[in-house]
Amino acid sequence: MAAQPGDIRRIFEKQGYEVIGDHAAVKHCHWLRKSLLFNTPCYKQTFYGIESHRCLQMTPAAYQCTQKCLFCWRYQGFTDTALSPAEAMDPDELLEGCVAAHQRLVSGFKGDQRCSPERWEEARDPKHVACSLTGEPTLYPFLSDFFERCHRRGMTTFLVTNGTMPRVLATMDVLPTQLYVSVCAPTKEIYRRLCCPLVPDGWERLMETLQLLPSLGTRTVIRHTLVDGWNLGHEREYAALDSRAEPWFVEPKGYVHVGYSRQRLTMDHMPSHADVRRFGEHLANHLGYRVLAERPRSRVVLLGGGRERML
Repeated sequence: MAAQPGDIRRIFEKQGYEVIGDHAAVKHCHWLRKSLLFNTPCYKQTFYGIESHRCLQMTPAAYQCTQKCLFCWRYQGFTDTALSPAEAMDPDELLEGCVAAHQRLVSGFKGDQRCSPERWEEARDPKHVACSLTGEPTLYPFLSDFFERCHRRGMTTFLVTNGTMPRVLATMDVLPTQLYVSVCAPTKEIYRRLCCPLVPDGWERLMETLQLLPSLGTRTVIRHTLVDGWNLGHEREYAALDSRAEPWFVEPKGYVHVGYSRQRLTMDHMPSHADVRRFGEHLANHLGYRVLAERPRSRVVLLGGGRERML
């Protein structure tokens, strides 16, 4: 029997999520704590300038996703049905609820001597909204309006999508500051077995998204989550896909054996940083990009094709 929303909510709350309304959630990542206590930032700060201690990590669709990827470390009690406008939270209500939840979650750091009062005050005033966390955010019907509210508040926005909702991206009046598309398989067959789509035409939708990306007026990133024995290698096939999208950046990142992914994969499926770096170098050669940066601790490499000069 599939888990019910109330059951999933209890699972999330036990794991430290703040659940907002009936379908949204906020949770701090490991790097917010590291940033506040030890001034050690996430690779996204190094790569893209997203300050880790001022980053609000949230999802507007905690229970909705169109894939059940084997490497996903979140709880996967998903439905692939998009939220209807009638059941979805108003964008203003969603943003205010998420900011309030973020502030509650950082409140405990105030008494920690390792956290400076200045950084704690900054953390209570988030400047970056990472719209990812869990689920597929494009299944929330007011995403464009939500980003407009964030930008009006002086916040940058950072959307991570699996690319299966191209029509949503194509019709957004307000795009995120940065758009991440996860391309985690070099072929349709590997996609089917590794990403386990809940929609029958998931691969075709992803291809449509890649074709759409060059026309979008925002910073774009393609992420390749690399799972040894599954999708590592295949640089020519990945390059063909990335060439369609013409992204500003490509981000090869190694799978990490944590969370619920441990029920499906093993430690042997984690590539080393050397593996990820080697993949990145080969892919960059095929694309005409170059390696811009790397973060061995996070097993991630950043490739760029020249647009980084526009930042």
